[in-house]
Amino acid sequence: MSAPELYLLERAGREGSETLSVYHGSGGYKALEKVLKTPLTQAEVISEVREAGLRGRGGAGFPTGLKWSFMPDHEKDSRKRYMVVNADESEPGTCKDRVLMREDPHGLIEGCLIAAFAMRIDAVYIYVRGEYRKPYNRLQAAIDEARAAGLVGDAIMGSEFSCEIHMHKGAGAYICGEETGLMESLEGKRGHPRPKPPFPAGVGLWGQPTTVNNVESIFNVPFIIDRGATWFARLGSEESRGNFLCGISGHVERPGVYEVPLGTPAREILEDYAGGIWKGRSLKAWFPGGSSTGLLPPDLIDTPMEHDSIKAIGSMFGTGAMIILDETACTVRASEVLARFYDHESCGQCSQCREGTEWLHQIFRRIEEGGGSMEDIANLERLAMGMAPGKTICALADAAAIPTLAVIKHFKNELVAHVEQGCCPLKANTARAQEVRV
Repeated sequence: MSAPELYLLERAGREGSETLSVYHGSGGYKALEKVLKTPLTQAEVISEVREAGLRGRGGAGFPTGLKWSFMPDHEKDSRKRYMVVNADESEPGTCKDRVLMREDPHGLIEGCLIAAFAMRIDAVYIYVRGEYRKPYNRLQAAIDEARAAGLVGDAIMGSEFSCEIHMHKGAGAYICGEETGLMESLEGKRGHPRPKPPFPAGVGLWGQPTTVNNVESIFNVPFIIDRGATWFARLGSEESRGNFLCGISGHVERPGVYEVPLGTPAREILEDYAGGIWKGRSLKAWFPGGSSTGLLPPDLIDTPMEHDSIKAIGSMFGTGAMIILDETACTVRASEVLARFYDHESCGQCSQCREGTEWLHQIFRRIEEGGGSMEDIANLERLAMGMAPGKTICALADAAAIPTLAVIKHFKNELVAHVEQGCCPLKANTARAQEVRV
């Protein structure tokens, strides 16, 4: 395996990597200086990000530069405008953004400022998952450092550009990872997603034009401005440019967060980065991008980890967080755990989600505990089809339905075995093996 060109984690792990002095010493804020003192126009910055081919790293993979261009023309719309950085990171299996906030917070701040310049943003709000205490504290300390150095606030670097950056702690609600639920929470309300349209670019935070971006998306921006769109476009795959942070967890020898070029085969990430399946076991199932992307069978592990390739096999790239299950894992048990999570996290606004997630959990639990029937399996599919796609205000119902449909598609034999044997076959086999050893 040839070593990829790394940039996202090039400062991570250095002593004092979270400080302004170390960031400056490695070329930090050069991209912002280029934007403000060359100077570049707002349109030129957006064009550079578009030409680079940066796609959002928060799940949908929408082109970042295109998203920025949706903000209304400032000459025609003089309203206050905001950017929200979604650092809630509550998708199960996902833990990449916390690494960037903890190890290299000034990289995120510089990206925020460049994005704010490009879209004429008045203030940036970084919405951080409440459990992320150390990343939150480090990022807040970095903002304080940057403000003291004249990099945040009024007349940044002596220019006419001014922008404030504020931090906000979430309270552990998965639904607040959805962009409009997040904005409701920021406004001090219950985190209930809003119907769209209107879209945030027109009516967002406090009714003003707003753009919502993921931490990793914004973190890429200074590198693109500093090194150029052409440099960035040669990394990754044809349709998904650059590197991404792959958080791989589960039954692997070396779980962790690794920087990987987009388009790297999932098998290569599993074997060369994460050390393969632990304890010499074999692969049974895997999630490509967080729990909502659904379980896939082992024969798809050679799929390139990039948006279009994962979509072609009937799943989603999502957050790029791979979760690995070995041969001893029960896919029905995994599905029951996920269904319980989505049932708990539904905000209850939409009946399909409110009722559907509860029923999915109850049925998976009944099957796992040995009381299921073949009709239950059919009902799981009917319920999931009634919940997705796009039948509710936000995508939480989809996030619960997609894993359900995936386990029925790829692992139906295990559901059937639970029904026919009246118990979890894996538990029964383990119990029999223990009896033999005794």
